Amino acid sequence: MGKENMGFQKFVENIVDLLQERMGDAYEIRVLHVTKNNDVEQTGIAITRQEDSIFPTIYLEGLYQEYREGEMLGVLVERIINCHEEQSMALELDMDFFRDYGRVKDRIFYKLVSLEKNKKFLRDAPHLRWHDLAIVFYYALEKDMVEGGSITIKRQHMLMWKQNAESLYRTARRNTKRDMPELLVSMGELISEMTGVSVREDDATPMYVLTNQEKRFGASAMLYSEKIGQLAERFGCDVLILPSSVHEVLLIPDDHIREYAFYRQMVAEVNRTQVEPEEVLSYGLYRYCRKEAEIEEIIS
Repeated sequence: MGKENMGFQKFVENIVDLLQERMGDAYEIRVLHVTKNNDVEQTGIAITRQEDSIFPTIYLEGLYQEYREGEMLGVLVERIINCHEEQSMALELDMDFFRDYGRVKDRIFYKLVSLEKNKKFLRDAPHLRWHDLAIVFYYALEKDMVEGGSITIKRQHMLMWKQNAESLYRTARRNTKRDMPELLVSMGELISEMTGVSVREDDATPMYVLTNQEKRFGASAMLYSEKIGQLAERFGCDVLILPSSVHEVLLIPDDHIREYAFYRQMVAEVNRTQVEPEEVLSYGLYRYCRKEAEIEEIIS
């Protein structure tokens, strides 16, 4: 069947058949439909044996796009097998350790996600509400295992550990603040770092980016940031917080030069055109109140 008329479902079926042929009867090729952030569903492939209790999932949407652009099925199958072998080696550890809260607690972190867009995901994920967002928890694999790999903490894990959402929050807050310290850079500095071109700062409306040193799930830095308060003192006013993605937020002085509707429209446009659906944080606005030293959601 030609590329021009092979739909995604047929692509998945062909990948499964080719993988089964390559791996043999000792392995089962499983198609998984995984709910990601913002209830975005992705299709993955898992190559498993009967004794496997944990296994990597390789997502197929990106590979399908490569196929549409001319890559051969056989090449993609080999890449899936290589990825499976590399990640399986990294995950070949006694997963009984995950039952022991004392052994996992130092690698539990939190992130912020949309409350509204994650209704399905949050049914089975312990969380705390924070304005229109939810604080959720994950276990970060060691970097020498799978780079950026993590295990979402589900309700079954929480019950197994005899914990609750509040105790997970206390643990995750301590770990996240310690291991993922906040990072505050001006927009001009960020653009210069990315492009190598010096950018003159706009003195009229200074803009800063708040994330963490990992630049991963960095929007959660506003939960423990001390720099927002320092920025408010420098501005001499409250700080307006614009959600950029789950990885960062933008900070500007709340000087009332523009109405909030302008910034809401800006956030909506960025979410629509610049941010992947699963990385959208919120369409709302937040304000750090200098007097109360607290972050509030701007409702009006």
